[in-house]
Amino acid sequence: MTALNKNNSAVKRIMQEARELANDPCTDYSAGPLEDDIFEWHCTLRGPAGTEFEGGLYHFRILLPAEYPFRPPSIMILTPNGRFELNTKICISFTSYHEELWQPAWGVRTAIIGLQGFFPLKGQAAVGVGSIEYPATERKRLATLSKEWTCPHCKQTNLELLPDPPAPTNTGRTLGESDTMSGTEEGSNPPPDNTAATAAATAAINRQTSAVVNADRNIIAPPTLTAAQQDEMQAMARALHDRLDTLRSQSAGRQSENALPPVSQAAGGTIMDSDTPVRLLAVPLPAAVEAASTPASVQEVREPVRVRSSQKPPVLLDTAICILLVLLFAIICRRIV
Repeated sequence: MTALNKNNSAVKRIMQEARELANDPCTDYSAGPLEDDIFEWHCTLRGPAGTEFEGGLYHFRILLPAEYPFRPPSIMILTPNGRFELNTKICISFTSYHEELWQPAWGVRTAIIGLQGFFPLKGQAAVGVGSIEYPATERKRLATLSKEWTCPHCKQTNLELLPDPPAPTNTGRTLGESDTMSGTEEGSNPPPDNTAATAAATAAINRQTSAVVNADRNIIAPPTLTAAQQDEMQAMARALHDRLDTLRSQSAGRQSENALPPVSQAAGGTIMDSDTPVRLLAVPLPAAVEAASTPASVQEVREPVRVRSSQKPPVLLDTAICILLVLLFAIICRRIV
């Protein structure tokens, strides 16, 4: 075997793929590079199931270029098959005939699996360089003979290179018959009746479910108050109500003190209506009479009497009421919790 440049990207890639195929074998194909040339691989492929190639084993060569994996490989079939010509580079989408379709992420495994998918194609889809069209009967006959075909280079038959997978074991019993048949054959006792155990388990589950539901209800529903607690809450409510009445009466007294007394006539000829003490009626007087009847101090400073509108409750009263309501609500919540 010639010395290989292990720093070459193609050599690294080929050796990596060889290790992966060796560590992860498949029953549908086997492949490996030649000992004297790692750029040439020999592969054995199992015919696709459900076609005229089923049961056949087909040996072929994969020729990797020096620029691999940036350029696609070439494939040559060696075993007579009735689908591809022998010892001819076939034309499929991932071979050297279509370099524009090749992707460096693909590899030898991709080419093998893709070749298996091209076997069943017929008609116009099967047309290409290296393709042939044999009758289905001839392809079946070649598939039967392909197992004993021997590769001149490998010196082994296809069946030796790719043995048939082991047949699945079948005990002849359907699902659910194993225990019954074993008990009947061996003379063992029938399986015990688990009805009582199942009922007990169901009852236990129901009890646990009821406990959880009751716990949730206890968390959500508020507790009931005793008679003493209800009396105490009512006494507190009455005390707060009396306190609010006291604050309202004090506020009303302050408003009455600040109200203006009704007068029939004010200085400067301003007359107030007795029926409407808040609204003033201004009657102009002659200038001479006004000057004689009005003092000098009043003449110098004369300001219109401002009409008082309806007084609103002071902010202090509103604040006190809100504080008392909040305290009452907090006390009620604490008693409940």
